[in-house]
Amino acid sequence: MPRIKFTKNELKKHKEALNRFKRYLPTLMLKKQQLQMEIRKIKAQRDDIADKVKEIEKALFTWIELFGQGYDLSSLLNIKSIDTDIGNIAGIDIPVFSNLDIEIRDYDLFIYPLWVDKALEELKKTITLKAELKVLTRQLALLSEELRITSQRVNLFEKVKIPEARETIRMIKIYLGDQQTNAVVRGKIAKNKIKRKAD
Repeated sequence: MPRIKFTKNELKKHKEALNRFKRYLPTLMLKKQQLQMEIRKIKAQRDDIADKVKEIEKALFTWIELFGQGYDLSSLLNIKSIDTDIGNIAGIDIPVFSNLDIEIRDYDLFIYPLWVDKALEELKKTITLKAELKVLTRQLALLSEELRITSQRVNLFEKVKIPEARETIRMIKIYLGDQQTNAVVRGKIAKNKIKRKAD
């Protein structure tokens, strides 16, 4: 704690600081709540997408023997671009998944079996969902870091700055009150001395 000056100006300065802290704290708490709510929402969304990926992969396992015939389906898919936009949550810019552009290359229908069309569509869905999961994971990382910082600030204001300012104000008021009492007492003593000399 820095050295305190026991003056009226210092008292005014600390009162203004306390008012600032009290004004800023609700905003921080609101931001913290908003971040917590958004993190819960994104986690639910992420879990939902992860479940969809598992369902698709489970359905694909029934075809696993067909995939084992030596066909390289990955060479038939070409990821052109992953499009993301910028979203804003509580003043934090986050990536928002918008689209995954996957091209299915032309292939010889006489060489590949009939099930390849369906398999490519399912793989395309899976890759798109996994790309969306990646973006959601990035969102969570950014928002979790911001929540950590905001929580630290809330704790700083609630547990350190506001109590410190209140204690400093209390100490300065006591000191100034004592000084004022001393001044009154000194004034009465001086008045009594003057009165005694006059008599």
